[in-house]
Amino acid sequence: MMFMGEYSHSIDTKGRLIIPSRFRESLGDAFVVTKGLDGCLFVYPNEEWAKIEETFRNVPLTTKDARKFSRFFFAGAAICEVDKQGRILLPQILREFADLQKEVVLVGVLGRIEIWNRQRWQDANTYDDMDEIAERMAELGLGI
Repeated sequence: MMFMGEYSHSIDTKGRLIIPSRFRESLGDAFVVTKGLDGCLFVYPNEEWAKIEETFRNVPLTTKDARKFSRFFFAGAAICEVDKQGRILLPQILREFADLQKEVVLVGVLGRIEIWNRQRWQDANTYDDMDEIAERMAELGLGI
């Protein structure tokens, strides 16, 4: 399952957000939303979430970073269900974490979707340093 593309939407005053139909096709009627990195939310289809859970089950609890990341990632997670209008209700704790007020951007990134505050998305995703980043990615074996 792969997600790609960028969509702008609004959250209403009750915290409801329309999920683009192209994303809904792959997500199904219910999926997991949790705190992500860089101040956004991560959205996972149930199958992808099950893989993540399995990975974390095998991480030793003696590792402090693993415990801390597990709490960050799983304590904030919520199952969201799509209503008849194609919307989900984002829990307030997740809206506050990602500073989602009104204007948001949904971005497909391989096996997940990210939900961003529109201004934060624009500020965090300037691409004037892509040549240097591409060189570092090539060193990791990720050439294009």
